[in-house]
Amino acid sequence: MADVKDIVVAVDGSEASTSAVAWAANCAWKRGEPLKLVSAYTMPQFMYADGMVPPPELYTELENEANAKLDDAIEVVKSVSTDIQYSTEVREAAPIDFLLNLSETAEMIVMGSRGLGGLSGLVMGSVSAAVVSHASCPVVVVRKDNELTEANKYGPVVVGVDGSDVSRQALAIAFKEADARKTTLRAIHSWQETQVHTSYVGVVESQSKLDSVIKQHQDMLSEELEGLLKQYPNVEVEEIVERERPIHALKEAATDAQLLITGSHGRGGFRGMLLGSTSRALLQYSPCPMMVVRPQK
Repeated sequence: MADVKDIVVAVDGSEASTSAVAWAANCAWKRGEPLKLVSAYTMPQFMYADGMVPPPELYTELENEANAKLDDAIEVVKSVSTDIQYSTEVREAAPIDFLLNLSETAEMIVMGSRGLGGLSGLVMGSVSAAVVSHASCPVVVVRKDNELTEANKYGPVVVGVDGSDVSRQALAIAFKEADARKTTLRAIHSWQETQVHTSYVGVVESQSKLDSVIKQHQDMLSEELEGLLKQYPNVEVEEIVERERPIHALKEAATDAQLLITGSHGRGGFRGMLLGSTSRALLQYSPCPMMVVRPQK
């Protein structure tokens, strides 16, 4: 039996971090997997000015502050379920390096957006950009307003499908999440067709071409789902094909969702998922927590 990997959640004491801890605890409980609460601290750079050596008690104070934040996070975990297996780790380290190292053996990394302290700027800042772009495992970003509510508690898992290898990886994870959460999987494939012009051809011929293109996209989505439907027979799947920009299609589909999953560097509508406007907008404005899956080497 393969070793069970930790769901790692970054803790910094902010409201966003608390939301991330609650989401990660709920995920660990539903998956039956262990949770690891981690926090990092760094010595202020001015303490090294002019050859200064920070006093040992300052290190102790920073470590104690980090441990206090972890203690608060543990209470959040226990409020979700006392049956969750968890561990903690505090490290004096740069947050990016710390989280990227942990990602090599983690099931996923969960981060709160707009955090404070060592994990600040988790959506638009350097920490989140680096972790989302370079982590060796999927990364979930939870904004502070992505609270778990009765309205979305049992909502669907939404996944973007574009036919690329990384999209297939994201799709496999989405099925696993939907199965563990006993909820519906909403598979979205969006496309933009610029070759069907009603102004140059007859209405009937144009509609026929459009119908043919739509069927091609629907067939592609069905083919991508086929094997996983057999692997997860208990997962109910909604197949949605839309002639729409990916950001609009995914955001609309995730309105009542408990998780949105996308693959990075996918083809077609999801090109530039991490570094372009689509990813930035989704990470900022997704109505639910968002998981980014990178290509596995």
